[in-house]
Amino acid sequence: MGGRRRADPRSTALGRGRPRARASTASRGTLRRPSQRGAAARLRARGGRGAALVCRGPVAALAAALGPGGHAVSAPIVQLRNLTKVFGSNIAVDHLDLDVEAGEVFAFLGPNGAGKTTTIRMMTGLIRPTGGEVFIGGFDIQGRAIEAKSLMGYIPDHPYLYEKLSARDFIHFVGDLRQIPRPLQEERMMDHFDLFGLSHAADHLIENFSHGMRQKLVFTAALLHRPRLLLFDEPMVGLDPKSARIIKQIMRRHAGRGGSVFLSTHQLAVAEEVADRIGIIAKGQLIFLGRLDELRQRGRAAGTLEDLFLELTGEPPGEIAV
Repeated sequence: MGGRRRADPRSTALGRGRPRARASTASRGTLRRPSQRGAAARLRARGGRGAALVCRGPVAALAAALGPGGHAVSAPIVQLRNLTKVFGSNIAVDHLDLDVEAGEVFAFLGPNGAGKTTTIRMMTGLIRPTGGEVFIGGFDIQGRAIEAKSLMGYIPDHPYLYEKLSARDFIHFVGDLRQIPRPLQEERMMDHFDLFGLSHAADHLIENFSHGMRQKLVFTAALLHRPRLLLFDEPMVGLDPKSARIIKQIMRRHAGRGGSVFLSTHQLAVAEEVADRIGIIAKGQLIFLGRLDELRQRGRAAGTLEDLFLELTGEPPGEIAV
């Protein structure tokens, strides 16, 4: 803006400048630019959204160790630039521009098939974009994959596990890949297992685990290396209420310590409870980006937040005649 030269996002990894936020190409009156005014500082000042989700006891002890040690990071941890994915004639993700700041929980909402999972898979490097770029902590996910992936903990919607391994062996496998010393692996693993109620099954084969137990195991593996970015794709599926609440507490504590959370979900209630900012995607395009209170202001005119979500995404209300 004003003729100033915008720094290359890749330079952030080398400390050569901070990239400026760019307004999304999807801006059509419902889309707002993300704030660039130090999300981490704002959250520390006001206690962060979801302050009612207070972590106590073992949850506090575990969650306190999850974040990046409270170090503030000036540049956005996630930068998506003109991100596009085309499958044949189907445009799954359409020129997506998005930043996620340090110190915030960002909820990525949309109906099934909107492009949420495709976006996350491009962010993790699992699939290559048709166009555009992904930067994690300033590292290009395609050109600097090892550095970028070292910063994230990823929980997919349908995790793949080695079913002939025990839970303990699987965590050791992941920990060895992350080059975490075995004693530290064991300590962190048992902290998570105790928290999630998996200690009794540490030496059981994964093939005998329920869906909920598998999900808890995947959380343990993703959190093992203390990532700066937690990347969740529908994380609450299959979790009991206690475990779901623990995950919400971990999200808030992680953001409060300067980390970032990218949460993909179609459950508006989850986003309302934990998110600082919300992006809504429909048919591959970002149609809303802003704070929850901004969405609520629009919701008062349209009815409930659910009504507004359905209106924005073009979903039918599905009312039942009585």
